[in-house]
Amino acid sequence: MRSLERHRDVGAYALGVLDEAEAFRFEDHLMECPRCAAEVTEFGPTTRQLMLYRRATPRTVHPFAGPGPRLLDRLLGEVAGRRRAAKRRLLFALAASVVVALAGPAVALRAADGGEETVRVTATDERSGVWAQVTIEDEVYGSQVELRVKDAAGPRACHLVVVGRDGSEQTVTSWNVPHHDARPNTMKGGSALHPDEIARYEVRTKEGERLVTLEPR
Repeated sequence: MRSLERHRDVGAYALGVLDEAEAFRFEDHLMECPRCAAEVTEFGPTTRQLMLYRRATPRTVHPFAGPGPRLLDRLLGEVAGRRRAAKRRLLFALAASVVVALAGPAVALRAADGGEETVRVTATDERSGVWAQVTIEDEVYGSQVELRVKDAAGPRACHLVVVGRDGSEQTVTSWNVPHHDARPNTMKGGSALHPDEIARYEVRTKEGERLVTLEPR
């Protein structure tokens, strides 16, 4: 089936309408298409509501009773409306990020007690669709690192690697990305390298594929 037709199967897959063979083929497509993975996630609330409705339906209801023929169209319309609203919010966020990018990708935050500055770096990889933000604090032992990441292409195992200016590498933290879940996940870890000794931060899969790179300035 052509890629365009695969994109159109998102709603049917999320609502469990596809047969077993079509669902299997669509899942193969889903592993390579961040756009469809994100759209499947958006159907989550609708799918949960249908599950709750099914559980609440009395046993006296005829087993062949079904929704009207326009139900799927209405559901798709609701999801499309939510996507349009989300797109508008994204455009505002992108406009704000451009302003930040012009000033540099790393933001320095002064600690409330007047101590060392905290550095925050944010990046999105256009190829993988993965968004990440690292917040780094200088400590006596090295750095304390907090990572927030959005990755809708799970399930997969990932880890955050710091790359030193001398070329050395250290794994800060690792995690498992849930199945097609685009919500942000937050992890914390530490590195023996101080912030000024770190050249970049890389989110990688367990196979070594780079999903997003964050470079402080």
